[in-house]
Amino acid sequence: MNRLLATILVLTSWIASPLSAQKTAPALRAGAATSVITPPLGEPIVGGFTPFPAEHIHDELHARCLVLDDGTTKVALVVCDLLGMHRTVAVEAKSLIEKELSIPGSHVVISGTHTHSATNALYGEVRTYSSDIELTDYQRFLARRIADGVRRAVNLLRPAEIAFGHIDVPDHVFNRRWFLKEGTMPVNPFGKSDEKVKMNPGAGAENLVEPAGPIDPRVSFFVLREPGGKIISLYSAYSLHYVGGVGQAHVSADYFGYYSKAVERLLGSEKQDPPVVAMMANGTSGDLNNINFREPRGRKEPYEQMQFVADDLAAKVTAAVPALDWKSEAALDARYRELDVKWRAIPEELLAWARETEASAPRIGDKAVQPLAYAGRVQRLAKASPETKLPVQLLKIGDICLGTTPCETFAETGMEFREKNPFPKSFMVELANGYYGYMPTPRHFELGGYETWPGTNNLEPEASVKVMDALLEMATEVKPAN
Repeated sequence: MNRLLATILVLTSWIASPLSAQKTAPALRAGAATSVITPPLGEPIVGGFTPFPAEHIHDELHARCLVLDDGTTKVALVVCDLLGMHRTVAVEAKSLIEKELSIPGSHVVISGTHTHSATNALYGEVRTYSSDIELTDYQRFLARRIADGVRRAVNLLRPAEIAFGHIDVPDHVFNRRWFLKEGTMPVNPFGKSDEKVKMNPGAGAENLVEPAGPIDPRVSFFVLREPGGKIISLYSAYSLHYVGGVGQAHVSADYFGYYSKAVERLLGSEKQDPPVVAMMANGTSGDLNNINFREPRGRKEPYEQMQFVADDLAAKVTAAVPALDWKSEAALDARYRELDVKWRAIPEELLAWARETEASAPRIGDKAVQPLAYAGRVQRLAKASPETKLPVQLLKIGDICLGTTPCETFAETGMEFREKNPFPKSFMVELANGYYGYMPTPRHFELGGYETWPGTNNLEPEASVKVMDALLEMATEVKPAN
């Protein structure tokens, strides 16, 4: 009888073991890598109204890639040192990733940092408002290098723990849209002076009244490490437009690159293999920058200010890492939609202005640059089809929620997403999966200013509302029931 009982116990244990293993959630795995995306010299730098050829590479541009695997689902996050990228570039990169690595495009977030010292990934050989373009040689190279970076991250997948954190660093972000004293609003490129706010009015100007919106001081981040050991990657987002202050015709990753290198150094990357991969995505910074308009800033040497901002942020973020709570499990999920959003409507009066300006404006001189630029933009925008497909995406990483927009998005939109979605640990990343210009809120359309001008803003005034509604709906879909 004892022998029979022992046999039954052994068989029961043998049968039950696989069932128990099935009920145990698989451990999280993570891998991270970088891929150089530096363009050849001579490519046009597109951070201003008049592109000019790159003459020097100050620091290499990268696609910084992170892949997470919960045992059943993989997601990839890629941050590129670019002003932004056309939707077709993201579509091509995701197609390569899905074909070669079986990670669905809906589970891959590809965003640009918004460095103003990178070359053209925004449009094709000819600038148009189109959802699909023929890729340039550099854009094809870019898509290939993004896919290669994700593949390298997959090659490095290993057991991981994850932790989320956030800190407030208000020192480096300022709202750049200002109310001015009555009667002091300058004329805009369209010959009007009836707007209520001015972008970048001049630091220390006597006609400043108050900013037209809030700042978002938050740095949100999550960290991956080998169980109890080495850091794998740190992904972060901060709502700082860019810093600038580069050398003449230089290609540079701006503060985003300096920050990533500083974080990697502070987390011990130089002493480990594979190295730490840090990345700084752009939060929602469409109306924020690094200029304190209350007081003039003294002259800075090239790269001095971006190095200062990067080092300060890196020190504060890495100092917060030791106190974080780590988890070995993080169920992954994703949602992706392409919203039907109307292109900006161009009234006939404005179109007539554009035609007349293009026909009669002088071709040289500072005063001619903006009117001519907007005359071309207005006419191209008038030819765009009534609607476009606007990509919005949401990732769930355990109890962390990341929402995206493909636009230069205002700070209050990112803050609204944090407040209204059902995940306490949440943040937004802009310039993801495409580039569609600025996306002011309806309130800001009423105020006017650079970010609302047709050709700077390319979408209908309700675009931010449609994006927010979609993101909140997707967040509800992926939120586990309590």
